[in-house]
Amino acid sequence: MVMLVHEVFEETRKKRTKTERIQVLRDNNSWALKDILRGSLDKTVEWNLPAGEEVPYEANEAHTAPGNLMRENQKFKYFVKGGPGDKMLKAKREKIFIGLLETVDPNDAELVIDMINKKPPKGITRKVVEEAFPGLLKG
Repeated sequence: MVMLVHEVFEETRKKRTKTERIQVLRDNNSWALKDILRGSLDKTVEWNLPAGEEVPYEANEAHTAPGNLMRENQKFKYFVKGGPGDKMLKAKREKIFIGLLETVDPNDAELVIDMINKKPPKGITRKVVEEAFPGLLKG
């Protein structure tokens, strides 16, 4: 069974050794997972959204979320500076962002907000990410 991104991070935090944490990340490798890690930890990734923890959205109930981050992460390209979202009106880009947050599991939505604020997932270090996915982080 495929785990949601927040579940992968929860499982990673439970592991005691760096080797075990790296293995959990590798075993659950997905674009969504790597996008969250890179968006949070890579200094070369800049977001075209206002930073801050107060995002006006209505969180789903975890068991009724109509989408998941494994599909919705494709919309991240609209939020990165230098991406196709640069050509959008700010209001449209923010509407897509809020729509994404309202579609996914609330725990994954919090990960996305933390990513935009450059706040790494709890218990995940840059060193672990660099060993689990060499070359993922550029800066």
